Amino acid sequence: MNEKSFYKLTYKQRIEYLTQKLNLSDQQVELITGANDLISDQLIENFLLNYDLPEGIMTNLKVNNKSYMIPMVTEEPSVIAAASYGAKMLANQTGVIAEVLDNELTGQIIIETHDLEQLNAYITTKQAHLIEIANQSHPTILKYGGRAKNISVRVLDHNLVSLDVNVDTAEAMGANIMNTMLEAMANELSSQITGQIIMSILSNYADKKLVKVTGKVAFDQLSKHGDGQKVAQLIEKASYISTIDYKRATTNNKGIMNGIDAAAIALGNDWRAIESSVHAFAAKDGHYVGLSQWRVVEQQLVGQMILPMPVGFVGGATKVLPKAQLNKDIAKIENVREEMQVLAAVGLAQNLAALRALVSEGIQKGHMNLQFKSMAMANGAKTSEVDMVIKELRKIDHPSSDDVIEILKDIRK
Repeated sequence: MNEKSFYKLTYKQRIEYLTQKLNLSDQQVELITGANDLISDQLIENFLLNYDLPEGIMTNLKVNNKSYMIPMVTEEPSVIAAASYGAKMLANQTGVIAEVLDNELTGQIIIETHDLEQLNAYITTKQAHLIEIANQSHPTILKYGGRAKNISVRVLDHNLVSLDVNVDTAEAMGANIMNTMLEAMANELSSQITGQIIMSILSNYADKKLVKVTGKVAFDQLSKHGDGQKVAQLIEKASYISTIDYKRATTNNKGIMNGIDAAAIALGNDWRAIESSVHAFAAKDGHYVGLSQWRVVEQQLVGQMILPMPVGFVGGATKVLPKAQLNKDIAKIENVREEMQVLAAVGLAQNLAALRALVSEGIQKGHMNLQFKSMAMANGAKTSEVDMVIKELRKIDHPSSDDVIEILKDIRK
């Protein structure tokens, strides 16, 4: 057997093949086979095992006057603590006010043509017909209030054109719905226009799936030492810097996505689609900028953010994975628009906590306890030893893995 035929093997045969080829130990094989299930074996190709990441609960989140506890899946220390702290600061005022501005997915039919005039004329006169073909290719979407809505022609260069198709995908993220519709329209177009259809595919540039979130924080929530106004002013400056410096903007937006990704993964959504659309949206005006804006207004700090949120409440992994369904029940989210609003609010809370830490005590202070814990566990500390290791690490200016190993030796004596 060679690797080209690996996909044909049963699960048991895959394990046997890998054990022999890679000389896996009995302990390694046990780790693999003890973390598998029939669902995952059907979900992806060449399945090996379920790779676990920690899941925790973000607390204190209040969006549109409704309180939430949001499951978050992440391996990065302090993400959940920071998001919860940011949400607490926002909740002490009005909470986060969220609004879905648009909820349409965009798809593209790319055509190479030397007769743009003929293509434009056809789309103008036959748009309703093409939309009907799209809707009939996926009729179940009509039952849920979704549908193809419009088609526009966008010239890419002298002979390449993109037909941009907007679809309301209802409660689904809509990738499969969109691609089915596009292919149905492309089949019709291929016999009606002069030119060659290059491809038909959804776009992950989700500028028609936008959410706006706004939050306010009183000065006294930003500092325990009475200098909350100063902290607010520094946050405003930090926010401005992310609009003029792409290096700072990248880190700012990564912090926003720390929260959004973790919640999106927990809810069974395609976090990669969210990432790609968010970062592309940050560069929509020709230069990459931070997506959050914080301003001092009277006696409070006001934050606002508009960003794309291409998620689905039904279908795909959200339905197949039992834990994703459990997490939706924990979060008490009832539909896709609410999900979009909540995820964006998580990002705003995460950003607030990060900026407050950056301009006050520094980002490391909040990280260190959790970093120490990770360092201890990564170097062999048992659960019962972790607190003792952390206590000793705090006494060292710049602790390292070698320090953990020495501390463990002393403890175990």
